[in-house]
Amino acid sequence: MKKLQLLQQITNEGVVAVLRGETPEEVVEMADQAIAGGIKVIEVTMTVPFALRAIEELAKRYSSTAKDASKYAIIGVGTALDPETARAAILSGAEFVVGPSLNPSTVTLCNRYRVPIMPGCMTIADIQAALELGVDIVKLFPGNLYSPAMIKAIKGPLPQANIMPTGGVSLSNLGEWIQAGAVAVGIGSDLTSEAVKTGNYSLVAKKAAQYIEAYQAAKK
Repeated sequence: MKKLQLLQQITNEGVVAVLRGETPEEVVEMADQAIAGGIKVIEVTMTVPFALRAIEELAKRYSSTAKDASKYAIIGVGTALDPETARAAILSGAEFVVGPSLNPSTVTLCNRYRVPIMPGCMTIADIQAALELGVDIVKLFPGNLYSPAMIKAIKGPLPQANIMPTGGVSLSNLGEWIQAGAVAVGIGSDLTSEAVKTGNYSLVAKKAAQYIEAYQAAKK
C-alpha cells in the first residue's frame, strides 16, 4: 500500500528536484531550500560524494507522512546504477529510486521491497521492457534530446506508459511537457545553478516556487 501511496503523492506533487553537489551538506541545504519553495519530492543523486549521508539526514528531517506541511517531503535516490546501490539507499531512508537507464536487476530489487523505481528510458523498446518488468513511471532521459511531442509519439503504441521527462525541463517548457501528458517532471541544474554560482542558496527556494507555480498553472 505504501508504494501506491508514494506513487500517488509523487504524481500529485508533479515536480521532482534532482540534486547534485560537492558535499552532502551542500545537497541537504539545497533540499531544505527546494522544500521551502514548495517542491516536496527530492532526488539525491549518487554522484554526490557520501550521498547516503545526505539521504539519511533528509529522511530523518522530513517525513512523507508528517502532519506538519513544512516537514513533509519524499526523499529518494537518483543515479542508482545497480541493485546494490538501490538497496543501500533504501536502507538509508530513500523512498523511491531513479536510474539513468533500465537495469532489470535494480527493478527486481525495488519490486521486492515495494519501492517505486523510475528507470531512464530513451526508446519505445526501453519503455516496453520497463513496463514488462513492472515499472510504474519511466523517466524519459535525457529529456533535452526530445520535445514534448515525444510523449504523444510514445503514447501512440504505449498509451499505458507513465512518462516523467528529466533533463532539459525549464520554466519556459514545463507547461508544454505537462500538457503533452507527462505525469511529473524532473528539474536538475536549472533549479540550483544560480545558487551554486553565487553562494546564495535561498535562490533555490525562489526558483522552486516558480516551478511549482508553473506546474499548477499547467495543470489548470
